[in-house]
Amino acid sequence: SCDASLLLDTANGIKSEKTSSRSFGMRNFKYINTIKLALEKECPMKVSCADIVALSARDGFVLLGGPRVEMKTGRKDSKESYIAEVEDFIPNHNDSIPSVLSRFQSIGIDTEGTVALLGAHSIGRVHCTNIVHRIYPTVDPTLDPEYANYLKRRCPSPEPNPKAVQYARNDRITPMLLDNMYYKNILSHKGLLLVDQQLVSDPDTYPFVKMMAADNAYFHEQFSKALLILSENNPLTEEQGEIRRDCRYVNRN
Repeated sequence: SCDASLLLDTANGIKSEKTSSRSFGMRNFKYINTIKLALEKECPMKVSCADIVALSARDGFVLLGGPRVEMKTGRKDSKESYIAEVEDFIPNHNDSIPSVLSRFQSIGIDTEGTVALLGAHSIGRVHCTNIVHRIYPTVDPTLDPEYANYLKRRCPSPEPNPKAVQYARNDRITPMLLDNMYYKNILSHKGLLLVDQQLVSDPDTYPFVKMMAADNAYFHEQFSKALLILSENNPLTEEQGEIRRDCRYVNRN
């Protein structure tokens, strides 16, 4: 949900969602704090952390080559963490496609939209911890052999140190563009995560993979629609939430 619960640090009886294994690899929360500090100087207690997260996603999409998506504002921040619910609602990198589709469908995003949202894996990088099961002790047969060798060079140990900087880029060709190269890669058996490659083998998602690989504008259109739905999922309004003074902590009135 769009309530900035993820941003809460462990404090005052709250256990942060950042400590969940599903949040592994998330970083650079400092930028959210920088934005919030600047906003508080100009407009104290007017802009929620939840709105900052949503609008940052909007602007990040533009900076990575996508179109601008007009988003609503007015979200409130949660007054609690939902760490107990994180594993039940956040799809995992090795979940089956039916499971991933079901998770997204529960908030109104259809199969086409889910395939588009996974295109976010066109950018960023993945820690070896989430990759090694595809290359050790044997190589996943759905991986292109040359690509598998690249992954082994990036992740030389089957037991990587989760605190070490060991990773592979999601897309080696256009790493800083959110584009349809992701779909071209998985059609060539160069999907980094298991969930990526399964989009090709699942009959419900494969047709959309082919369409998005062939048409970047179509991918951007579907990604924009799905991003908008995601940004409006179960927002807190009025007395349900608050506008935090500091995104890391619940207000102490």
